This record gives sequence, structure tokens and C-alpha cells, in this order.
Amino acid sequence: MSLFVTKLLSLFVHPLSLGMMLVGTGIVVGNWWRRSGMALLVGGVLVLWVASAPLVSDWLRGRLEGQHPPTRVDSLPSAEAAVVLGGGVSPPRPPRIHPDLNDAADRVWHAARLYHAGKVPLVIASGGTQPWKRPDAREAPATNVLLQDWGVPGDVILLESKSANTYENATRTAELLDRRGLNCVLLVTSALHMPRALAVFRSAGIKAMPAPTDVQVGDRNYTVLDVLPDAGALAGSTAAIREYVGYLVYDWRGWIDGPAGSPNARDATARCSPSASAPVR
Repeated sequence: MSLFVTKLLSLFVHPLSLGMMLVGTGIVVGNWWRRSGMALLVGGVLVLWVASAPLVSDWLRGRLEGQHPPTRVDSLPSAEAAVVLGGGVSPPRPPRIHPDLNDAADRVWHAARLYHAGKVPLVIASGGTQPWKRPDAREAPATNVLLQDWGVPGDVILLESKSANTYENATRTAELLDRRGLNCVLLVTSALHMPRALAVFRSAGIKAMPAPTDVQVGDRNYTVLDVLPDAGALAGSTAAIREYVGYLVYDWRGWIDGPAGSPNARDATARCSPSASAPVR
């Protein structure tokens, strides 16, 4: 229930829903208090315009992605496993018969790339579904299908298919790793999501090293057109704001340890190397 409420409340910080709420409220209030209604209306339009400007959207996303820039595979350390987070693939739903890839599907391909490069001997697919959705909508099994399609053997893929958010990705993966005596992983997720995901995994006591992918903001020359509204930019701003707010909420709930956090969290920030019990290919 708390997860449902969290998802519902998050709509109020999304630019589209917030802007529309301000515009709608302004129209209603304007019937009695003209100036107040106009102020709300203008505020709603500004929220939508600013969030829809590519210049703003790129700035918001770039500040997150720049914290963990992409690294060439051959420059990454070896680890005991790669943990690939859900969000890049959806299970097949009739009439589809194969998993459906979205913009974040780079996550799955990057995990396969790490395996083929000999950086990890295991790949852990972490991703379930929301409690109110159908059980067959779990992401990890769909990720498993794609990993095998891209040449990763089924016997080196482990599934964590019960998590419904990033916090559960970390805690449930920590349990899986603990049962196998492992703790050193390359964390694979979108660069935009990496700051929050890495902080949560390290707070769960996992020695995680970032292996970001799905970088959205690249070098470009901006023009006056980049301050005009764009639907794609609005989606990008929404994703970035969700990460900023999500980090604050996770910190408030005690799911992220700061610099003075627990000993396990501090130890997890250290550079890790595979143990003798889990040799890399």
C-alpha cells in the first residue's frame, strides 16, 4: 500500500501533472479571484514550458549522468557478478511473443557485453513488478531471455524477480549474493539512475562498482530553438526530477547512508576484486 501511495504522490512533482494541476486550479480560482487565478495559470504554463525546454532538460539530466560517466569495458575492474537492474525491457504481452525493449534496454546489452569481455562470471537480473500488476509482468525473466539471445549461457544467469523498486533491488540482491558468498559486483543501470542506485546498493553493504550505460545527454551546440517546448525534453526532465526527488526520499527513509553511515556502507565504497571462490572467465 505504501508503494502505491508513493507512486501516486510522485505525480505531484512531475512537471506535466504539476503544471496541469496549476492551470486547472487557476481556471477554477479565476472565477472568484481573478489575479490569484491568473497567477496560478501563468505558473502552470511556466512549469510546463521550462521543463519542456531541451536546454533545461539536458542540464537536469547531465548533472546526474556526469557523476558516473561511461567507462570503456576494458577499463572496468573485474568482479564476481554483474547486476543489471530492470527498467529496460517489458515481458511479452499478447499479441507480442517476445520481450519488448525500451530506451533503457542498453542495460541488458551492457551486462551481456561485460560477460563476453570476461569481466564477470555471473549476471544477476534484478527486477520484479509492482504489487498491483500481474505476476507474469516480472522483468527479470524477460531480461533472462534477452541475455541468452545475446549469448550469455543460462547457467550463469541468476534471477531476482521479487523487487518492486531500487531499494528492493539492492536488499534482495544482497540476500542472493550473501547466500552464494559473493559481494563484489559491477552495477549496470542507466547513467541517469546510477547515483541513486549505487548509493542504495552500497548502503545495503554490497561492494558495487558503477558500470553505467544508456547515456542520454551528449555534446551538442545549442540554439534558440532549445528553449522552445519539446515533448521529448519534457520526458527527460520528468525522469531527472524523479531521480532527484527519489534520492531525497530514499535518504529521508534511511535507505541511503551518508559519509557517516554504517561501517558496511563505508566498506562497500572500496574498490573490489573477485574472490578466489568466483574466478572470472
